[in-house]
Amino acid sequence: MRFKKLDLNLLVALDTLLTEQSITKGAKKLNMSPSALSNSLSRLRDYFEDDLLTQIGRKMVITPYGENLKIHVRNALNNIESTILVQPSFDPQKTDRIFSLFCSDYTQTVLIPHMLELVGKGKASSRFQFLAQVDNPDESLERGEADLLIIPSNFVSKEHPSDILYEEKFVCVVWEHSDIAKSELTTEKYSAAGHVHMRPAVIKKDFFESTLAETYGIKRRLVATTFSFTAVPAMVIGSENIATIHTRLAKKMAKVWPLKILPLPFDIPPMKQCIQWHQYRNNDQGLIWLRETLKKAAENMDN
Repeated sequence: MRFKKLDLNLLVALDTLLTEQSITKGAKKLNMSPSALSNSLSRLRDYFEDDLLTQIGRKMVITPYGENLKIHVRNALNNIESTILVQPSFDPQKTDRIFSLFCSDYTQTVLIPHMLELVGKGKASSRFQFLAQVDNPDESLERGEADLLIIPSNFVSKEHPSDILYEEKFVCVVWEHSDIAKSELTTEKYSAAGHVHMRPAVIKKDFFESTLAETYGIKRRLVATTFSFTAVPAMVIGSENIATIHTRLAKKMAKVWPLKILPLPFDIPPMKQCIQWHQYRNNDQGLIWLRETLKKAAENMDN
């Protein structure tokens, strides 16, 4: 099919090429030969009168014009998917749909089990895949890689709709046999202790470090950092170190590990955990069902 002399099938190829920046990777993703995708790129270059991607050394780099097209092509495909390809009705007990959710291992530990419990009780046939954390998670929505983001409010994009799921406070966990567990945790003791901290490589600005430094003048001495929220509590065992983590996660981990939960010696605003979806998918009945299920799961977390 052509629209103003453009073969619309080429839009999918263009979107993939601009995302992967590789003919080999793009061809594998589209299940086609590299030569066929290279031919599609040639036709796209002729139509737009621009190289779109140029070879520099071993890498393909997007041209300024290609960069300008990237978001518009992705939005066009998202719009087609949300308005034409997605079925207007959604039956959770008859669907074969796979939902992709971007969320941390903390969320998968404290919230997702309650969601899956509701899904099971409702005999829903949908399936779920959870995506690893990345920088700028809203780009996962733009590229169509994620159906839904479950993220703190400070990572929410202003370009897409979102809802607050719940609020989460923070506490400290220490080894229950440590000296620091035997008395009240003061700001001085907190500052002097070693700390175990979750800090994914993709996050450029750390919430805790910036908040503590700017508000309380505290710069923590980090003895260990990790990419996993759920690994943090176990890493204080056998030491005098402290981990500052989500309250619900602390309560779960204290049932498994020899940990003592201590209140923070200062106030930190609670985290607002949000769900976010693409602006073109407001009327996606499957996502509406999933969002409602997540809200019910959040209500059940403390029961």
